[in-house]
Amino acid sequence: MSKDTSPIILAFSGGLDTSFCVPWLKKTYGRDVITACVDTGGIDEKAAVALRERALALGAIEHVLIDAKQDFFDHVIRFLIAGNVLRGQAYPLCVGAERGLQAERLAEIALERGATTVAHGCTAAGNDQVRFEVALRTLNPGLEILAPVRDNNWVRKEQLAYLEKLGLPLPAQGSAYSINRGLWGITIGGKETLTSEGSIPESAWVLSSNAFSAPQEPSSHTLAFAAGVPVALDGDALSPVKLIEKLEQLAGGYGIGRGIHLGDTILGTKGRVAYEAPAAITLITAHRELEKLVLSGQQIRIKDSVSAAYGDFVHEGKQLDLACDDIEALLVSSQRRVTGTVRFALRPGQLFIEGTSSPHSLLAATKGIYGESAGEWTASDALGYARILSLPGSLQTRAARSST
Repeated sequence: MSKDTSPIILAFSGGLDTSFCVPWLKKTYGRDVITACVDTGGIDEKAAVALRERALALGAIEHVLIDAKQDFFDHVIRFLIAGNVLRGQAYPLCVGAERGLQAERLAEIALERGATTVAHGCTAAGNDQVRFEVALRTLNPGLEILAPVRDNNWVRKEQLAYLEKLGLPLPAQGSAYSINRGLWGITIGGKETLTSEGSIPESAWVLSSNAFSAPQEPSSHTLAFAAGVPVALDGDALSPVKLIEKLEQLAGGYGIGRGIHLGDTILGTKGRVAYEAPAAITLITAHRELEKLVLSGQQIRIKDSVSAAYGDFVHEGKQLDLACDDIEALLVSSQRRVTGTVRFALRPGQLFIEGTSSPHSLLAATKGIYGESAGEWTASDALGYARILSLPGSLQTRAARSST
């Protein structure tokens, strides 16, 4: 049996774990390593150059950077907005929702380069190891998947010593907080999030550290949606990606979307992480209000019931499952009339929805005025409806009395 000489495709972030993986994989397997970074937000031009230089200095024969921000919106975020997905009724899946898409791009690179092996730098303690491997095995069950840090229980001190011994560049050190950034928000982990008692310090917040010490003046804004997709901010037509990036800066300065999420990990334990998601929280809040205006109560109930399941699928890296296709089809259908404008006000720590309008308004469609005049029915119609609606309860009471 001939030795596999195809390159190993390594998901590369530039941090310690993936930096360590480049020379270790080369030495251990005697194969070339191609590093790949799938940009789903948070990587500017300077960071992109630094990633490439680091990967090549560590020994990669090639570094691939894929701009997948628009794909991330089209294939994931648009459905998170349509479903108003908030895990634990609070956390908008800031980081982690992109792993399925990143895995898909890694599998494509492997196919293009004739590679049989994909590697990642995840540890055994987190969610991402599961997300990557579930998605990769769904896409290509024949791919070999390597996780050197997890499978060999390498600790930070050992990885640093390995790189130092080889004279290879070390990643930046010194931050007490682990920060992950993407198009849909930021997560921040530190010693405070290892327990349930306290918050991270004010200085550790990335987008909103001055929101309360140097508060901005209140301001009012508008968001426009077309078929559930955000298309304009304050009257300026923008692509969804540009709109999200602009809204992040706008609302982040007010401390909107700041929180600490405590919930269940994929592995079944409890986990806690701080997050900043100003664009996500603003868009979901505004979108939900517009839906209240244009969707019936039945539509909202059905949509809410599947949206929770969709959020679980995405959290677990299972958005490539066919069940997700079915949910996404329902979400797309539900958004046909979710077109209109939402007015909102920003104050430090507060997002307030001032009002919303739509050509498909169910409120404007009625001839009646809530609490004032019926318009659509007569007084006798209302009396008969109340009698019929109370019938199940009346029968239960009558049956209870007859049994005593």
